[in-house]
Amino acid sequence: MITKEYLINLLKENGVFLKGDFTLSSGKKSDYYINMKKAITDPEILSTIAKLITKSISEDNIDKVAGPALGAVPIATAVSLESKIPLLMIRKEKKGYGTSKLIEGELNEGDDVIVVEDVTTTGGSLLKAIKAIQDNGGSVKRAFVVVDRQEGAIEAFDSEGVKLEPLITVDEFF
Repeated sequence: MITKEYLINLLKENGVFLKGDFTLSSGKKSDYYINMKKAITDPEILSTIAKLITKSISEDNIDKVAGPALGAVPIATAVSLESKIPLLMIRKEKKGYGTSKLIEGELNEGDDVIVVEDVTTTGGSLLKAIKAIQDNGGSVKRAFVVVDRQEGAIEAFDSEGVKLEPLITVDEFF
């Protein structure tokens, strides 16, 4: 049985939590860092994350699984493979060549979508991805993050009317 506790143990065993002096993507300083890039390149961790999210959405009628580039794409891909729900990849910005798409994959008007992310601090990048989905006709039903740093992301999502559901909060590691 795959559990949250199993995921926490996997993350601890694989040295995903680092102590030190770090600058986060949000620009904030922190005395710890959650190296989710290391985690999401490990097949057992990625499979565990996918199983936990898929179990959580099994009763929902979800049309697409989406993840913003770069960190969430492996997670969204793993969830797509586990759940058999098609994948969307959300770019940080439209590319200036080829099809110039912000969203890769087939998003249809009215599709019910879940979004996934590796780590949230303020939630800014995931909220941008959600806005891109909404602006292109999709309806975001749920948002999942592997680890929430508990620094305002949940509240930011609440104010946007979307529930952010962390698999783990940073407090559960210490």
